[in-house]
Amino acid sequence: MSTDPLPAPVAARLRRPTWRDPRLVVGVVIVAASVALGSWAVSSAGRTVPVYAADGTLTPGETVDVARLRTVDVRIDAGTELYLRADEELPEQVVALRVVDDGELVARSALGDAADVDVRSVSVPIDQAMSSRVKAGSAVDLWSTPEAPAGADAAAEEPAPLVEGVVVEQVDEAGAGLVVADGATLHVLVPSDDLPVVLRALAVPGSVTVVPQAGAGV
Repeated sequence: MSTDPLPAPVAARLRRPTWRDPRLVVGVVIVAASVALGSWAVSSAGRTVPVYAADGTLTPGETVDVARLRTVDVRIDAGTELYLRADEELPEQVVALRVVDDGELVARSALGDAADVDVRSVSVPIDQAMSSRVKAGSAVDLWSTPEAPAGADAAAEEPAPLVEGVVVEQVDEAGAGLVVADGATLHVLVPSDDLPVVLRALAVPGSVTVVPQAGAGV
């Protein structure tokens, strides 16, 4: 019985890929897309826009011009139209509608017309030490402390609240330590409706005490 020899294996020939090979085309497309995406990401990360920030605390009713602002370059992915751009013309005769802290980006909603701010600046003499947390932009309450009666048997009146949450516009002769020395003058922005009661308290014997609200100046 004869045995036929097995046929010798034939080595497969590797064909060089051509542009007609769909796998090669898909690979080229993926590489090109990855390069384009990486370039876009790097370009977007380095793109900044000039925006105005407050150069010092802005208080309600204060005129806002370039002297009260500084330019900062920031990266904002969206919503740049919500802020005051430094590469655009600054609106004329605008005032702050709310407190804008030093270094805070100026939102367009924080600016408006002077007629939209119904407050008046009132000077309050300070005859006692006061926390240094009371500074421009902080919120304070005003209390009236009547003068002590002359007679020994006369009952002293209790302090009474005048107005709550008024904004400090300015502090004159502020101390450098943890307290503001007595003899200073505090300028606060009082709403027009509360103006009569505050002025009446300042005109009668006694004192007006400034009480910082929780978190004021922090």
